[in-house]
Formats: sequence, structure tokens, C-alpha cells
Amino acid sequence: MERTPYQQVAIGAGILAIVAAIASGRMPQWLRVVLVAGLALLAAGAGVFAYRYATQSTTLTVAAGSIDGDAPRLMSAIAARLASSGSPIRLTVVDKGTALEAAKAFSTGQADLAIIRADSGDLSSARTVVTVTHAVVMLAVPPGSSIDSIDGLKGKTVAVIGAELNGHVVASLVKEYDLNGAKVRFQDVALKDLPKALQAKQVQAVLVVMPVSEKYLAMLRGVFPRNAKQSVGLVAIEAAGAIAAIERAYESYELPKGTLRGSPAVPDEDLSTLRVPFYLVANKKLSDDVVGGVTKAIMDARRDLVGEYPLLAQIGAPSTDKDALIPIHSGAAAYFDGDQKTIFDKYGDQFFYGSMLLGSLMSLLAAGWKFMTTNPDAATRQPLLQLHALISDVGEARGESDLAVIENKVNDILKEQLEKCCSGDVEAGQADALNLAIRRLEYLVSRRRSMLNGTHAGPLQPQSGLGPS
Repeated sequence: MERTPYQQVAIGAGILAIVAAIASGRMPQWLRVVLVAGLALLAAGAGVFAYRYATQSTTLTVAAGSIDGDAPRLMSAIAARLASSGSPIRLTVVDKGTALEAAKAFSTGQADLAIIRADSGDLSSARTVVTVTHAVVMLAVPPGSSIDSIDGLKGKTVAVIGAELNGHVVASLVKEYDLNGAKVRFQDVALKDLPKALQAKQVQAVLVVMPVSEKYLAMLRGVFPRNAKQSVGLVAIEAAGAIAAIERAYESYELPKGTLRGSPAVPDEDLSTLRVPFYLVANKKLSDDVVGGVTKAIMDARRDLVGEYPLLAQIGAPSTDKDALIPIHSGAAAYFDGDQKTIFDKYGDQFFYGSMLLGSLMSLLAAGWKFMTTNPDAATRQPLLQLHALISDVGEARGESDLAVIENKVNDILKEQLEKCCSGDVEAGQADALNLAIRRLEYLVSRRRSMLNGTHAGPLQPQSGLGPS
């Protein structure tokens, strides 16, 4: 409801009255208590709000995706582990289907973190947190195939699993080996359709980029026709070093002997190929404390979950080189280097200024207590002021009864001050001043009595007081 001018004037007058009462010290004691209690409740509320704000958990969105759904499952398991352990970091996992889509979501600001491949998307705002795994480029051929080198692919069709994600790998191989001139065709084939395409001889080789783990190796072996006498073959990428020197997202890698199959060994000796890292990346704008907390939380969860998710064993520290393709986030670097700040390093200034603030609050508390307990009428009950107030009463006395009342008041004041004097609560200077005041008052009482009786009032030498004259 809109206030009328009269209401505004009334409110303003009330505020001015309160300010004037505080300034003049005439505020009633109950109102002082209410005012200080209100300020205390306001300060307590602000403190509770600050505490809740400082201790609330940080929730980050993670974009992840893979053809088999493993990446979102891994991050979901880590997120659940963080929630159950009471970690201040919370992760919300968004399944984007593929690592390429996860990278797109990250680069457009839809996620704070993402699991991405080093060769995917715009990563200018990305900083590495951990290396999740490495995906190895495998160029496989069916059992009994005569293809034993990339030159043998001339005029052949190569099935590419995840062609959109692996387009950069294909382009690097085509450029390095001039596969266009060799009329090599690359065809996007879904994993579920690959056995049929191989059986129908629509494709003569398979290009797949995958982590080296038993799950993925078994998957690769399972798509090829079974042959008791012969096994799947792998084709070396001899120019892996040259490709890696040009394309920084890739690394030259020697696939160990017997990785795909142990007996007979496939490959039968270490095989040159390429690999590409998968990173968990964070936006470079995230604070060091947050990213350091994420890194610690993931490494702790990794130890607890590696039995259930063996791929987590491959999580480790990313490169700390300044010229790395994706630089490491300074918060993650601090964790791996053991340079994370202690609570005193982080909040040293806050502790210093907090102690000063606490001292100020104690002073304010003392002032508030004094403000509440001070009686505005106490000053008028001071002995000297009480005696001084009786002087006018003496002049207005109309008879002996009025003078007797005044003398009784003087006796009461005198008694009270004698008790304080015995307990040591009255200073010598104050006692002398009271003695003089009482002498003066007795003289005036005597003089007024004489005037009322019609006799002359001469000088008196009263014998009462707090001490010797």
C-alpha cells in the first residue's frame, strides 16, 4: 500500500525521535534492550548466512560421452562416490554421446568440466585436470588377410568406427601416406554392423581408436570372424613419429608384443602406431581451490573404485610442460606438486582481520551492555545533585513540616553515603564535596526556619557531615 505524505512525515518523525533519544541518552531502558537485541539478531543472522555461504558445496557440470557409454558411467561413479563421502565438490554428469559432443558442450560453456580427446574441438579455454586414459590407433585386418602394411591398403576399403570423432586421424594418415592417390576408401561403419560388413567383404580393414584394456581388446577380437588356424592382424603405422611431430595431439607409441592376443602373439613384436590422450579438462576461469579440490576428490575416488572400474587405473597426472597442447590447470598442478595451500595460507588475512573484528565486536558488546543497563535517571540521583535539588525546596518551604521532610531526605542521603564510605566506595574528594553541600543545606534550612519563625538567622556552624571540617 502506498504511504501518504502524513505517514511519511510520521515515520520520519519517529526515526528522528529515536535518534534524538539515543543522542540525548533519554531512551527508556526497555527500548534500549529491544534495540540492542535487534542489532544482535541481525549480526547473528549475517554470521549464519556467511557460514552457510562459506561451507556450501560446489557443484560442477561434467560433459562426457563415448560410443559404449563408459565415460559417463565412470564419471557418474566418481560423482556418487564424492556425494557419499561428504566431499565439498559435487559433480553433475551430462551424457553427450561422444567425446566430440562433450568437447562442443564444453567449448560453448554448457559444462564446467569435460572428458575430451586431445584432437577434438576448440580447447582454448580448457586446462587439464587429469589424464583419464590414452586411446591407441589400431589398424586391424581379418584373419588370413594379405595386408601387412599401409601400402597393402591400396584400392581397399577401410571401416572407421566413429568416423566423425576419428576424422582427424584419418586425415593425418591420408596426408602422410597419400592414400587418396592409392585410392583407399574410408567408410563410416557402426560397431554393431561391422561383423556383417567384414563377412560380406565390404571392408578389408578396420580403423579403431580405443584404450588398451581387456574390455576393448575383447570387443575388437569379437567383431572379426573366428579362425582356428589364423588370428586377427595389426598393421603398423611406421610414420607415427613423423605424424606426431606435425600433429601435437598425437603421440608415437609402441604397442607391446602380444597386446591383442597372447598365443600366437598379436602383434608378434612391438608395433609402431599412434595414440591420443583423453583428458578431464576444466575451464581456465575456475579457481585453483575448486580445481585442486576436484583433482584430489577424483584421485581419492579412483583408489576406491578401481576394482569395479579397471580403466580408472589409467588416470594420472597430465603433462606439466609449459608448451603442452593443453596446459595443466594451476589448481591441479598444485595438487600433484604437493603445493596446495593450507587453511592458514588461504585465510591468513581473514584470520588476522577476523581477530581485529572480534575485538571490535567485544567492545561493541560491552558498549551495548552499558547502553542497555544505563538508567537515564541515574544521573539525577547522584548525591550532590540530590542535595542541590533540595536547595530550591528549602526556599519554597512553608512551614516546619516542609523543613522536616527536607531534613529527613538529607539524613537518608547522609546514611547512604556513610555506608558507601565504610565500604570504601566513596573517594576522599567526593566526601569533602558532600560535606560542604550538607553544611550549606543545613545552613539554609536553619535560616529558612528562622525566617518562618520571625527571628534573625545568623551564621551557623553545623556539626553533621561525612568527616571533620
